[in-house]
Amino acid sequence: MTIIIFLYGLIIGSFLNVCIYRIPWEESIVFPSSHCPSCRTKLRWYDNIPLVSYLSLMGKCRYCGEEISPQYPIVEFLNGIIYITIYKYMGLSLDFIFYALILSILIVIALIDIQHMIIPDILVLILVGTGLIYKLLAYIIYKTPLALLDSIGAMVLPSILFFLIIYLSKGGMGDGDLTLIGSLGFILGIRHVFLTVFLSFVLGGLISILLLALKVRGRKDPIPFGPFIILGFFITVLWGEQLISWYISSFIRGV
Repeated sequence: MTIIIFLYGLIIGSFLNVCIYRIPWEESIVFPSSHCPSCRTKLRWYDNIPLVSYLSLMGKCRYCGEEISPQYPIVEFLNGIIYITIYKYMGLSLDFIFYALILSILIVIALIDIQHMIIPDILVLILVGTGLIYKLLAYIIYKTPLALLDSIGAMVLPSILFFLIIYLSKGGMGDGDLTLIGSLGFILGIRHVFLTVFLSFVLGGLISILLLALKVRGRKDPIPFGPFIILGFFITVLWGEQLISWYISSFIRGV
């Protein structure tokens, strides 16, 4: 089953690359069919086999010989690994289907933010809509409380925090980060969204220092914050309860 989950992740990862390439330009993700971004030649099915095609072609277009961005196999492989990881923790369940879908969307958001410094509103709306459908299905199937007030509170409170940061920093953070944390708050609830916020700032600070130290980024170069929010979300989904329990047992109870 693990191999099947991985292969499924690779296939979805191939589609994510289409979304990453087209959504910022407001192009259809369905038409036209896949083509080489350099020579515009329509790709055959055997040119689109995840990982295999890139490796067999040695990272070059079959028709014009131009190099293919390594982003394509990286996104495919990353999505496959994420699916396996979620499956390991959640099994083949509604939770697995939901978080696999959410994290695939977040991969698209992260890459678009890195490349274009934007977070498309349509993807944020899809996150919220998918989260709402998941909560309704969980209520119907497992009788899990809807807790919509908690979800709405978790959407609003971190959004207010991010609004204040945007206002006080005068553009040090983008509006897309605000809508992103709001949508993820709706999914997570209050208990976990502020852990995500905390982790995003810690990870953002550490990775930004590393990028500056390695001279990958200069002091005046903008660094997108969306990927740090997404990384914090991923950690919270998988290990959030353990981190909260560790914090309470290590610090709160010792006071």
